[in-house]
Amino acid sequence: MLLSNPLDSFRLDDRLIVITGASEGIGRTFAEAFSKCGARVVLVARRQHKLEEIARAIINAGGRAEVIPADIMNLSDIQSLADSVANLIESNERIVLVNNAGLGFSKMALEVTEADWDGQIDLHVKGTFFCSQRIGALMLERGYGKIINMSSAWAESTDVGKSVYCTAKAAIKHMTAALSTEWAPQGVRVNALAPSTTLTDFVKGTMGANPDRAQRLKDRVKLGRFAEPVDVVGAAVFLASSASDFFTGQTLFVDGGFTT
Repeated sequence: MLLSNPLDSFRLDDRLIVITGASEGIGRTFAEAFSKCGARVVLVARRQHKLEEIARAIINAGGRAEVIPADIMNLSDIQSLADSVANLIESNERIVLVNNAGLGFSKMALEVTEADWDGQIDLHVKGTFFCSQRIGALMLERGYGKIINMSSAWAESTDVGKSVYCTAKAAIKHMTAALSTEWAPQGVRVNALAPSTTLTDFVKGTMGANPDRAQRLKDRVKLGRFAEPVDVVGAAVFLASSASDFFTGQTLFVDGGFTT
């Protein structure tokens, strides 16, 4: 059956969208975009003052936003987050979780310390898994939900100094497929986005410190430029909306041709 207007399926008016790592970069861009599409957004990060600043801007623009400070490397914080979401959710809303919290990392393999390894794996893999587990349980109770994990083009590509980061992002890609296998029969879709180098403030700083490497990486992008956070928004809205209801276990590479 065709909709009277196919664009209606991209609306997010009935969504409560929980975004980790929402205080800056891609996470902040997602929050603003989801709000403009009608969602109520839940902003999650460690820095409460940054979240409150973003929430005020969204509300002043006519949107709806909630703030929940949490460290997603801490299981007690994740459980508190899930409890807060359970209390926030309204009967007519559907939960979407965006596991966006993460941090780029480059270090030659022989120089990687145990603390480096644990930090990257805990942030990307452990955080993504247990946020999915605890908030996914709420979705399973309701028979519907969307999880969007943030993998990376580095899940399919490599470069010097990227061994740990590539490992973490590849784990998220495969975790996405594994969770989708368990939860699809109960109405919970799990997908991932895999951007290539995206010019957040943090990335701009690292690229500015090593212009030769920046140029080498840009030369690998078929479209001839790095991504901006807004370049990832369309795919994120698709995955959060009912337009992607027959879509699960997939990783969308938003990478300008980087991995092809």
